[in-house]
Amino acid sequence: MKKLYTNYLSNFRGLSKEIWLLSLVTFINRAGAMVIPFLSLYLVNSKGFTLPQVGWIMTSFGLGSLTGTWIGGKLTDTIGFYKVIVSSLLLGGIGFVFLQFIETFYGFCLGIFVLILLADAYRPAIFVAADTYSKPGNVTRSITLIRLAINLGFSIGPLIGGIIIANINYASLFWIDGITCVVAGMGLFVWLKPKKPTVTNTEPVLKHKEGVAPYRNGLFMLFFIIMVANSITFVQYFSVMPIYYEKAHFLTEDLIGWLFFINGAVIVIFEMPLITWLERRKLSKTMATFWGIFFLALSFIVLNLTSWSGILVIAMLLMTLGEMIGSPFSNALALEMAPKGRKGSYMGLYSMSFSISHIIGHNSGMNMVNSLGFDATWYYIFAFLVIISILTLWLAQLLKKSTTFASA
Repeated sequence: MKKLYTNYLSNFRGLSKEIWLLSLVTFINRAGAMVIPFLSLYLVNSKGFTLPQVGWIMTSFGLGSLTGTWIGGKLTDTIGFYKVIVSSLLLGGIGFVFLQFIETFYGFCLGIFVLILLADAYRPAIFVAADTYSKPGNVTRSITLIRLAINLGFSIGPLIGGIIIANINYASLFWIDGITCVVAGMGLFVWLKPKKPTVTNTEPVLKHKEGVAPYRNGLFMLFFIIMVANSITFVQYFSVMPIYYEKAHFLTEDLIGWLFFINGAVIVIFEMPLITWLERRKLSKTMATFWGIFFLALSFIVLNLTSWSGILVIAMLLMTLGEMIGSPFSNALALEMAPKGRKGSYMGLYSMSFSISHIIGHNSGMNMVNSLGFDATWYYIFAFLVIISILTLWLAQLLKKSTTFASA
């Protein structure tokens, strides 16, 4: 065990101090965004919105995420990642504070759209920063550390948020969210010196683009559809599921926070060893994607097996297992399917799948629960994921027959 622990820590040695600072800021940013897991509960309990209205507000959330990521990428290329990161943290923090004062439905749609646009502009910039501040040969490990900070922040943030709501109120959550983001932005401005991306001549510039555009690649578009469909069900855990925890199992916000803590903590501790073990087992990327969808499907259907609240922990563990297996390998599969000179466009489309799922998933989930109830919704989601898993197996067979992607 000691050797395993030592080997785990050795993965992060030799990283630059700037990368550690970026990771700390990312952790504060993710932990600070503790409003998000409780947003649907806040909108229902404190603002009195109906489930369909909450669905439309969460659709605005998805539109803001999609727009913010796109604008953030464009601004990173024009004004630089440093200004984008600092501006995103400062303006996003101010946005969290002001969001609590909005009372109307349409005002909330607009407010959440603008807030998430500002907050998600951070995402493309932080990875460009990781590439810029990394020492030679450390880019992958630097990004891994930032991903670890994201998951650690996500595990601790909802836990703290739930305790704050249960013992104080929702208003204090918005204030703490906003202040932490502003503090992170100011800390970055003070301690991190701007640096321009290093241009090296060690890698040849690809003047010729191989293959076809992602929209003309039938196998990749099938994979993209699978990813969108999978993510549509996955995002239910961030909107519909908290309401289910409260309405069907009568959990308080602090207990809901503990459930989300399980997800992040398990990922932080077990994801890297699990992925290493699966790679040694030579599990194909497509089959890993299949198993990710399979465990996600199980996490919904088990909820209908019993009224015992302990099943919520089992469901969360099944979802987390699916996330740990499916997410890294599907990302790697997208990279593998992208031909030389077109990786940017392929990965851009792949990244959009999660933003699109926010636009569709929350709204559809809220309306299904409003019309059919929770139990029927879980049955429909399970059946939907079974179909998606079958499509994934079909994709695996098609990739095996393809000489280009035989190893996928």
